[in-house]
Amino acid sequence: MRFFVKHFLNGMLTIVPILLAVYVCYKVFTVLDGLLGQYVRPYLDGRYIPGLGLLATVALITVCGWLSTQYVSGRLIRLIDRLLESIPLMKTVYSVAKDTIASFVGEKRSFSQVVLVTMPESGWKCLGFMTMDDVGAWHDPLADYVAVYIPQAFQVAGLTLLVPKEQVEVVDISPEEAMKFILSGGVAVRKQKRLPQ
Repeated sequence: MRFFVKHFLNGMLTIVPILLAVYVCYKVFTVLDGLLGQYVRPYLDGRYIPGLGLLATVALITVCGWLSTQYVSGRLIRLIDRLLESIPLMKTVYSVAKDTIASFVGEKRSFSQVVLVTMPESGWKCLGFMTMDDVGAWHDPLADYVAVYIPQAFQVAGLTLLVPKEQVEVVDISPEEAMKFILSGGVAVRKQKRLPQ
């Protein structure tokens, strides 16, 4: 019985992460492929190749990015941008989506600085990402505070804490390693990476 349990658990540790990674990649691929794939498919008379929709999506995004740098089309895009930011409900959704995407892929990425936050009562430390280094510019009474986003393990949720600067310590870890550590609950971490004492 012990032999069976041992090898079953080894099999789970081997196969489940592979299946999960393949499944997630497959789902992301099908969603991205389906965005424009549904419009490309009718023109190919049943000869649709999976991935054409994804290529069309990448091409469209690239063309839109190029158009945004041109004089006439760039002015039109900025006009649409101002229009969306003036419609009450649309303004909130649009600005949150725009700022969130810019924080990951923009020139000033918000999730590039990993920090440790010391909890005042217990002294416990929490790993997160500094998203704003001067909250006082946004709200004056919080001049000595920074904004730190703390992701939650196994979820796409998290907390945004406004923390006094003296309780935040910048850590020399890549954002990818920090996110892997947090999302895995501390299980997936390279042994050579050490946090400061």
